[in-house]
Amino acid sequence: MPGQSSTDVNREEQARQEVVRICRLLWERGYVAAADGNVSVRVGPDRLLATPSGLSKGFLQPDQLVLTDLEGALLPAQVDGAQGLRPSSELRVHCEAYRQRPDIGAVIHAHPVAAVACSLAGVSLAEAVLPEVVLDLGAIPTTRYASPASAEGPEVMRELIRDHDALILDRHGSVTVGQDVWDAYLKLERVEHAANILLAARQLGPLPALPPAEVERLLARRRAMRGRLRARPSQEG
Repeated sequence: MPGQSSTDVNREEQARQEVVRICRLLWERGYVAAADGNVSVRVGPDRLLATPSGLSKGFLQPDQLVLTDLEGALLPAQVDGAQGLRPSSELRVHCEAYRQRPDIGAVIHAHPVAAVACSLAGVSLAEAVLPEVVLDLGAIPTTRYASPASAEGPEVMRELIRDHDALILDRHGSVTVGQDVWDAYLKLERVEHAANILLAARQLGPLPALPPAEVERLLARRRAMRGRLRARPSQEG
């Protein structure tokens, strides 16, 4: 792409390969069906690489990913070579996440079955029941309902995404964010694993929450780990 250094080009090509691999995993594991879901990564200060609308995530090729600005509009050079491919209308949710969280490098929106089932059944994943969820994600809140691909999508997750790395969109799917696309994907795995455990446990009886003191200990450990991760780049500088 004009104006890109060889390093930028190599970084973008690597990102394309990683996104395609993640998309294949999403499809293989049933986190998306048909043309559902979307994935994006930040490949520059004002540039995103995103999955196109209308194509199955299981069969994407690296050159089918599209480049957009932080508003979700195709970049000028991409318009010339897009061959009819366009970003999903749900990319606006990703863009809102990037606006609210300059620290994140990737966003995944998927339709994991158990997590969506929880939102349909009114089962909240935000309650502190599983210690690994508290340690890894803090909490998994559910947004209020918004029609898919509508302008309401960014609005219902705007406040929550500021403090959470994983959200359930009521009746619709999940949004996970991370330092990179693999980080965002692993958080999605955590969300769906937690949802499966909670659905199974509810069939056996009530779900006792973790004691408040234990929740505080876990959250303190989470804050300490996140602090070390934020400090690491400058130390390696």
